[in-house]
Amino acid sequence: MTASYAAGMRGAIVHETIPSLDGVPVAFEARGAGTTALVFVHGWSCDRRYWERQIAAFADRHRVVAIDLAGHGESGTGRADWTMPAFGADVAAVCDHLGLDDLVLVGHSMGGDVIVEAARRLRGRVRGLVWLDTYRSLGGPRATAEEFDAFVAPFVTDFPAAARAFVRTMFRDGIDPELVEWVVEDMASAPPDIAVGSMRHAMTFEPQACAGLLELELPAVAINPDDRPTDAGSLRRHGMETIVMENSSHFLHLEDPARFNRLLEEALASFAR
Repeated sequence: MTASYAAGMRGAIVHETIPSLDGVPVAFEARGAGTTALVFVHGWSCDRRYWERQIAAFADRHRVVAIDLAGHGESGTGRADWTMPAFGADVAAVCDHLGLDDLVLVGHSMGGDVIVEAARRLRGRVRGLVWLDTYRSLGGPRATAEEFDAFVAPFVTDFPAAARAFVRTMFRDGIDPELVEWVVEDMASAPPDIAVGSMRHAMTFEPQACAGLLELELPAVAINPDDRPTDAGSLRRHGMETIVMENSSHFLHLEDPARFNRLLEEALASFAR
């Protein structure tokens, strides 16, 4: 285990690496203090840096934790299968290590699937779940295995090129070009075997996510952008309320952090009620 500590606002800033359930090192950052902890989980081929503006905004009144899932950021890569339950175990390991017993799990994109699995391991300790553009609808028709294989094939053939093209489609027109280029190049530099493995599993995980939501019966909110429609009714049938952030796209927490943070505050207030 490694750790470094620095003075922080209302509590130490902690950078630490601990073993996950399978022994893979998982890095995280913790900051601030407060009764309810906010645990931030990044999306596919991202890492905890994507939450910097949320960590800074909420650490004055909450314990905030941002995690590098295994295979991402500063965490280890020695895992055979890159699955949502394994990633969920990474999150649970960090929460156990920090002794968090009153927490909200916040997950972006694939991270939304991950926090459902983490909550299943943290029963009785999770106040609520927040998804950022994880699903626009739930319980509808799903793609066939052939369609999944066709989508993944370019990533297997030339991962950087396929990732660059794919990530560009996640941004609407008018987003800061420097932000777009940073995200595109950062995600395209992910380890291809980890990225493709986790993509394959995440793309077929919706039934398990739906089952997990219904099983957990936790307050849950999806904060979705408006660049494509959201079927709020289908999300509500699975226990997920919806907040739509106007004039945004997939990386809504990066595109307009201040406005997103206000919506996250709204979600947190609903859990407190």
